[in-house]
Amino acid sequence: MKAVVLAGGYATRLWPITKNRPKMFLPVGDSTVIDRIFAELEADDRIEEVFVSTNERFADDFREHLADADYEKPTLSIEDTSEEDEKFGVVGALAQLFERENVADDTLVIAGDNLISFDVSDFVDFFEAKSTPTIAAYDVGSYERAKSYGLVDLEGDEVVDFQEKPDDPKSTLVSIACYAFPADVVPLFDEYLAAGENPDEPGWFIQWLQSRTGVHAYTFEGAWFDIGTPESYLDAVAWTLDGDSLVADDATVENTVLGEDVHVMDGAEVVDSSLDRAVVFPDATLYECDVRESIIDRDTRLENIDFSGALVGAHTHITNGE
Repeated sequence: MKAVVLAGGYATRLWPITKNRPKMFLPVGDSTVIDRIFAELEADDRIEEVFVSTNERFADDFREHLADADYEKPTLSIEDTSEEDEKFGVVGALAQLFERENVADDTLVIAGDNLISFDVSDFVDFFEAKSTPTIAAYDVGSYERAKSYGLVDLEGDEVVDFQEKPDDPKSTLVSIACYAFPADVVPLFDEYLAAGENPDEPGWFIQWLQSRTGVHAYTFEGAWFDIGTPESYLDAVAWTLDGDSLVADDATVENTVLGEDVHVMDGAEVVDSSLDRAVVFPDATLYECDVRESIIDRDTRLENIDFSGALVGAHTHITNGE
């Protein structure tokens, strides 16, 4: 069995934090989302090779990251894009990857920016038991949120209807970016695209596929975070830290109140401040600041600042609100 980790997005909603780094490398607790996925794929003996699908802009970042890690399975597979408006769409990029890497096996596809609470091996178990295309499905608990995803209608665990991004969702059970395809379904990506179908989100392919072959859904409870916005990233950090704070050994925190879900990284210095639900990247400096619901990038210096809901880019200096 092969696996594909989708890591080709540009995460523009998280700029400036992700303008020069893949969002998959954003820290979540003492790891990253994509490293959690790599570790699970590495541990499952059924998965022989892992293709990391990324773009030209971030290819070197992934090369460096993988070179510094102990993983044996991942191989970079680089899309011929370097800007958001050049993207092929996820389905188009997958079809190209399958051709580029000669993939003709059962294949697991998972987004590298998704924090999920189930074990990927359990999902593979379910897929092998059903021997059909398989999706993971989660109840987002909100009809408004459901509008942004693929809506899943089930009889038992079989998908009987699938609607991508419905205007008027009838339930809140949605498909997340975790799929498994039998080997005989892999060639259908080309057939789908040749018919002029939507090359963007995989849900459109699942909707097309569901009308042609059986599709099953692995439903799970617990947690799922699609890290595409500052809010969802901070939610993922909060779920991981569970109300605690994480302060690196060589960070300096003096005369400072740390509220819930605060991560202060290597070399950061926080003095005479108050932080709550915030992430402070390496070598940032905060003096006399009150920071909430914010992400402060590396090598930043803030003095006498009070703000909430901020994204502060790297190498930024702000003093007294200027």
